Amino acid sequence: MTFSIYSNSGLLYGIMSQEESERHDTRLVGADRVLAVLTELARHPDGVSLEELAQALDSPKSTVHRALSSLRRASLAEQLSRGTYVLGDEFLRLAFRNYEARPDTARLEPLMRELAISYGETVHYAVLDGKDIVYRAKVDPPQGAVRLTSVVGGRNPVYRTAVGKLLLSQVVATKTELLDWLGGEPLEGKTPFTIVDPDALLRELATTRERGYGVDDQENELGINCVAVPVFLDRSGDPVGAISVSALRFRYPLERLLDTIPDLRAKVETATLA
Repeated sequence: MTFSIYSNSGLLYGIMSQEESERHDTRLVGADRVLAVLTELARHPDGVSLEELAQALDSPKSTVHRALSSLRRASLAEQLSRGTYVLGDEFLRLAFRNYEARPDTARLEPLMRELAISYGETVHYAVLDGKDIVYRAKVDPPQGAVRLTSVVGGRNPVYRTAVGKLLLSQVVATKTELLDWLGGEPLEGKTPFTIVDPDALLRELATTRERGYGVDDQENELGINCVAVPVFLDRSGDPVGAISVSALRFRYPLERLLDTIPDLRAKVETATLA
Protein backbone atom coordinates (compact mmCIF):
# COMPACT_ATOMS: atom_id res chain seq x y z
CA MET A 1 0.00 0.00 0.00
CA THR A 2 1.32 3.46 -0.90
CA PHE A 3 0.73 6.62 1.07
CA SER A 4 0.69 10.35 0.29
CA ILE A 5 0.78 13.50 2.36
CA TYR A 6 -2.55 15.30 2.51
CA SER A 7 -3.02 18.97 3.44
CA ASN A 8 -6.47 20.24 4.35
CA SER A 9 -6.57 24.01 3.64
CA GLY A 10 -2.96 24.28 4.74
CA LEU A 11 -3.91 23.62 8.37
CA LEU A 12 -3.97 19.90 9.07
CA TYR A 13 -1.45 17.34 7.79
CA GLY A 14 -1.70 13.61 7.89
CA ILE A 15 -1.02 10.35 6.08
CA MET A 16 -3.53 9.19 3.50
CA SER A 17 -3.56 5.81 1.78
CA GLN A 18 -3.67 5.60 -2.02
CA GLU A 19 -7.27 4.40 -1.84
CA GLU A 20 -8.25 7.32 0.39
CA SER A 21 -6.42 9.73 -1.89
CA GLU A 22 -8.37 8.41 -4.87
CA ARG A 23 -11.63 8.87 -2.98
CA HIS A 24 -10.58 12.45 -2.17
CA ASP A 25 -9.92 13.10 -5.86
CA THR A 26 -13.36 11.70 -6.66
CA ARG A 27 -14.94 14.16 -4.24
CA LEU A 28 -13.17 17.00 -6.03
CA VAL A 29 -14.49 15.76 -9.35
CA GLY A 30 -17.94 15.61 -7.75
CA ALA A 31 -17.62 19.25 -6.69
CA ASP A 32 -16.60 20.14 -10.23
CA ARG A 33 -19.70 18.38 -11.51
CA VAL A 34 -21.92 20.40 -9.18
CA LEU A 35 -20.39 23.56 -10.62
CA ALA A 36 -20.82 22.23 -14.15
CA VAL A 37 -24.52 21.57 -13.48
CA LEU A 38 -24.91 25.07 -12.03
CA THR A 39 -23.28 26.57 -15.12
CA GLU A 40 -25.44 24.52 -17.48
CA LEU A 41 -28.60 25.56 -15.61
CA ALA A 42 -27.68 29.18 -16.26
CA ARG A 43 -27.89 28.48 -20.00
CA HIS A 44 -31.55 27.43 -19.72
CA PRO A 45 -33.66 30.19 -18.12
CA ASP A 46 -36.84 28.40 -19.26
CA GLY A 47 -35.78 25.19 -17.55
CA VAL A 48 -33.97 22.02 -18.54
CA SER A 49 -34.66 18.36 -17.87
CA LEU A 50 -32.45 15.91 -16.04
CA GLU A 51 -31.93 13.97 -19.25
CA GLU A 52 -30.88 17.12 -21.15
CA LEU A 53 -28.44 18.07 -18.40
CA ALA A 54 -26.91 14.60 -18.36
CA GLN A 55 -26.51 14.67 -22.14
CA ALA A 56 -25.00 18.17 -22.17
CA LEU A 57 -22.51 17.27 -19.44
CA ASP A 58 -21.82 13.75 -20.69
CA SER A 59 -22.53 12.37 -17.22
CA PRO A 60 -24.81 9.65 -15.84
CA LYS A 61 -28.25 10.86 -14.82
CA SER A 62 -27.68 9.57 -11.30
CA THR A 63 -24.56 11.75 -10.96
CA VAL A 64 -26.35 14.84 -12.28
CA HIS A 65 -29.32 14.16 -10.00
CA ARG A 66 -27.03 14.10 -6.94
CA ALA A 67 -25.52 17.42 -8.03
CA LEU A 68 -29.01 18.89 -8.46
CA SER A 69 -29.98 17.66 -5.00
CA SER A 70 -26.99 19.48 -3.50
CA LEU A 71 -27.89 22.66 -5.35
CA ARG A 72 -31.54 22.42 -4.33
CA ARG A 73 -30.63 21.99 -0.66
CA ALA A 74 -28.72 25.27 -0.91
CA SER A 75 -31.62 26.89 -2.83
CA LEU A 76 -29.28 27.46 -5.76
CA ALA A 77 -31.52 25.38 -8.02
CA GLU A 78 -35.25 24.76 -8.14
CA GLN A 79 -37.53 22.18 -9.70
CA LEU A 80 -40.28 23.90 -11.68
CA SER A 81 -42.17 20.75 -12.50
CA ARG A 82 -41.42 17.07 -12.55
CA GLY A 83 -37.96 16.76 -14.10
CA THR A 84 -37.53 20.45 -15.08
CA TYR A 85 -34.90 22.51 -13.28
CA VAL A 86 -33.84 26.20 -13.19
CA LEU A 87 -31.47 28.36 -11.18
CA GLY A 88 -32.83 29.06 -7.71
CA ASP A 89 -33.90 32.43 -6.38
CA GLU A 90 -31.12 32.31 -3.79
CA PHE A 91 -28.51 32.13 -6.56
CA LEU A 92 -30.08 35.13 -8.28
CA ARG A 93 -30.30 37.04 -4.99
CA LEU A 94 -26.61 36.47 -4.28
CA ALA A 95 -25.58 37.34 -7.84
CA PHE A 96 -27.60 40.56 -8.00
CA ARG A 97 -26.52 41.66 -4.52
CA ASN A 98 -22.87 41.13 -5.45
CA TYR A 99 -23.31 42.89 -8.79
CA GLU A 100 -25.04 45.92 -7.28
CA ALA A 101 -22.45 46.20 -4.49
CA ARG A 102 -19.43 46.22 -6.79
CA PRO A 103 -17.76 49.63 -6.56
CA ASP A 104 -17.26 49.90 -10.31
CA THR A 105 -20.89 49.04 -11.11
CA ALA A 106 -22.36 51.34 -8.47
CA ARG A 107 -20.18 54.25 -9.53
CA LEU A 108 -20.48 53.85 -13.30
CA GLU A 109 -24.10 52.99 -14.03
CA PRO A 110 -25.49 56.53 -13.49
CA LEU A 111 -22.85 57.86 -15.88
CA MET A 112 -23.59 55.09 -18.38
CA ARG A 113 -27.29 55.95 -18.37
CA GLU A 114 -26.41 59.60 -18.98
CA LEU A 115 -24.10 58.68 -21.87
CA ALA A 116 -26.67 56.33 -23.45
CA ILE A 117 -29.20 59.15 -23.47
CA SER A 118 -26.81 61.81 -24.79
CA TYR A 119 -25.36 59.62 -27.55
CA GLY A 120 -28.55 57.72 -28.28
CA GLU A 121 -26.38 54.62 -28.50
CA THR A 122 -25.35 51.62 -26.39
CA VAL A 123 -22.77 52.05 -23.62
CA HIS A 124 -20.70 49.21 -22.13
CA TYR A 125 -18.35 48.81 -19.22
CA ALA A 126 -15.91 45.93 -19.67
CA VAL A 127 -12.78 44.47 -18.10
CA LEU A 128 -9.88 42.39 -19.36
CA ASP A 129 -9.97 38.66 -18.62
CA GLY A 130 -7.21 36.71 -20.34
CA LYS A 131 -7.74 36.91 -24.09
CA ASP A 132 -11.29 38.19 -23.77
CA ILE A 133 -13.06 41.23 -22.52
CA VAL A 134 -16.03 40.64 -20.22
CA TYR A 135 -18.98 43.03 -20.14
CA ARG A 136 -19.68 44.06 -16.55
CA ALA A 137 -22.47 46.50 -17.41
CA LYS A 138 -24.52 47.54 -20.42
CA VAL A 139 -26.99 50.39 -20.89
CA ASP A 140 -29.11 50.75 -24.00
CA PRO A 141 -30.62 54.11 -24.94
CA PRO A 142 -34.25 54.53 -23.87
CA GLN A 143 -35.55 54.58 -27.41
CA GLY A 144 -34.73 54.78 -31.09
CA ALA A 145 -31.65 52.56 -31.26
CA VAL A 146 -31.01 49.08 -32.56
CA ARG A 147 -30.28 46.82 -29.59
CA LEU A 148 -26.89 45.12 -29.73
CA THR A 149 -26.59 41.41 -28.94
CA SER A 150 -24.00 41.92 -26.17
CA VAL A 151 -25.04 40.88 -22.65
CA VAL A 152 -23.69 41.45 -19.16
CA GLY A 153 -21.25 38.63 -18.50
CA GLY A 154 -20.73 38.08 -22.21
CA ARG A 155 -17.32 37.97 -23.84
CA ASN A 156 -15.56 39.12 -26.99
CA PRO A 157 -11.98 38.64 -28.16
CA VAL A 158 -9.65 41.40 -26.98
CA TYR A 159 -8.00 42.12 -30.33
CA ARG A 160 -11.15 43.10 -32.20
CA THR A 161 -12.79 45.41 -29.66
CA ALA A 162 -12.05 49.01 -28.68
CA VAL A 163 -12.15 48.14 -24.98
CA GLY A 164 -9.90 45.14 -25.48
CA LYS A 165 -7.22 46.91 -27.50
CA LEU A 166 -7.21 49.81 -25.04
CA LEU A 167 -6.70 47.55 -22.01
CA LEU A 168 -4.26 45.23 -23.79
CA SER A 169 -2.14 48.23 -24.79
CA GLN A 170 -1.43 48.78 -21.08
CA VAL A 171 0.10 45.33 -20.60
CA VAL A 172 1.65 44.48 -23.98
CA ALA A 173 4.35 46.75 -25.41
CA THR A 174 6.72 44.52 -27.38
CA LYS A 175 6.37 41.84 -30.02
CA THR A 176 7.71 39.24 -27.60
CA GLU A 177 5.04 40.18 -25.07
CA LEU A 178 2.36 40.05 -27.76
CA LEU A 179 3.45 36.64 -29.03
CA ASP A 180 3.56 35.33 -25.46
CA TRP A 181 0.06 36.70 -24.90
CA LEU A 182 -1.21 35.07 -28.11
CA GLY A 183 0.32 31.74 -27.10
CA GLY A 184 0.46 30.55 -30.69
CA GLU A 185 -3.23 31.14 -31.34
CA PRO A 186 -4.12 32.91 -34.60
CA LEU A 187 -5.99 36.20 -34.88
CA GLU A 188 -9.23 35.18 -36.56
CA GLY A 189 -11.04 37.70 -38.72
CA LYS A 190 -14.72 38.14 -37.98
CA THR A 191 -15.12 40.95 -40.52
CA PRO A 192 -12.95 42.21 -43.40
CA PHE A 193 -11.75 44.93 -41.01
CA THR A 194 -10.53 42.69 -38.17
CA ILE A 195 -6.79 42.93 -37.52
CA VAL A 196 -5.37 39.44 -38.17
CA ASP A 197 -1.64 40.22 -38.44
CA PRO A 198 0.32 40.32 -35.15
CA ASP A 199 2.62 43.10 -36.42
CA ALA A 200 -0.39 45.22 -37.39
CA LEU A 201 -1.96 44.57 -33.98
CA LEU A 202 1.26 45.59 -32.25
CA ARG A 203 1.25 48.88 -34.18
CA GLU A 204 -2.40 49.42 -33.28
CA LEU A 205 -1.65 48.82 -29.60
CA ALA A 206 1.20 51.36 -29.70
CA THR A 207 -1.09 53.95 -31.32
CA THR A 208 -3.83 53.19 -28.80
CA ARG A 209 -1.46 53.53 -25.86
CA GLU A 210 -0.14 56.86 -27.17
CA ARG A 211 -3.53 58.48 -27.78
CA GLY A 212 -5.16 57.00 -24.66
CA TYR A 213 -8.36 55.61 -26.16
CA GLY A 214 -9.43 52.57 -28.17
CA VAL A 215 -11.18 52.34 -31.54
CA ASP A 216 -13.13 49.53 -33.19
CA ASP A 217 -13.78 50.37 -36.85
CA GLN A 218 -16.23 47.59 -37.76
CA GLU A 219 -13.68 45.02 -36.54
CA ASN A 220 -16.11 43.03 -34.41
CA GLU A 221 -19.41 43.65 -36.19
CA LEU A 222 -20.00 45.08 -39.65
CA GLY A 223 -21.74 48.43 -39.46
CA ILE A 224 -20.82 48.98 -35.79
CA ASN A 225 -18.20 51.51 -34.67
CA CYS A 226 -16.96 51.82 -31.13
CA VAL A 227 -14.70 54.06 -29.06
CA ALA A 228 -13.47 53.32 -25.53
CA VAL A 229 -11.80 55.32 -22.75
CA PRO A 230 -10.14 53.92 -19.61
CA VAL A 231 -11.76 53.79 -16.19
CA PHE A 232 -9.66 54.58 -13.11
CA LEU A 233 -11.28 54.11 -9.72
CA ASP A 234 -8.25 55.58 -7.97
CA ARG A 235 -5.11 57.45 -8.93
CA SER A 236 -2.81 54.43 -8.98
CA GLY A 237 -2.41 54.79 -12.73
CA ASP A 238 -3.82 51.36 -13.61
CA PRO A 239 -7.22 51.22 -15.37
CA VAL A 240 -9.67 48.73 -13.91
CA GLY A 241 -11.65 48.57 -17.14
CA ALA A 242 -13.00 50.78 -19.89
CA ILE A 243 -16.24 52.43 -20.94
CA SER A 244 -17.22 52.23 -24.59
CA VAL A 245 -19.86 53.74 -26.83
CA SER A 246 -21.01 51.46 -29.66
CA ALA A 247 -22.89 53.04 -32.54
CA LEU A 248 -24.34 52.18 -35.93
CA ARG A 249 -21.99 53.56 -38.54
CA PHE A 250 -24.67 55.01 -40.79
CA ARG A 251 -26.19 56.93 -37.89
CA TYR A 252 -23.07 57.88 -35.93
CA PRO A 253 -19.96 57.74 -38.19
CA LEU A 254 -16.63 56.96 -36.57
CA GLU A 255 -15.31 60.45 -37.33
CA ARG A 256 -18.16 61.94 -35.31
CA LEU A 257 -17.56 59.51 -32.45
CA LEU A 258 -13.88 60.46 -32.36
CA ASP A 259 -14.82 64.15 -32.03
CA THR A 260 -16.59 63.31 -28.75
CA ILE A 261 -13.56 61.62 -27.12
CA PRO A 262 -12.40 64.65 -25.06
CA ASP A 263 -15.87 65.15 -23.59
CA LEU A 264 -16.34 61.41 -23.01
CA ARG A 265 -13.01 61.12 -21.25
CA ALA A 266 -13.74 64.15 -19.06
CA LYS A 267 -17.15 62.78 -18.00
CA VAL A 268 -15.70 59.38 -17.11
CA GLU A 269 -12.87 60.93 -15.09
CA THR A 270 -15.28 63.24 -13.25
CA ALA A 271 -17.57 60.35 -12.34
CA THR A 272 -14.82 57.98 -11.18
CA LEU A 273 -12.10 60.17 -9.70
CA ALA A 274 -14.13 62.97 -8.14
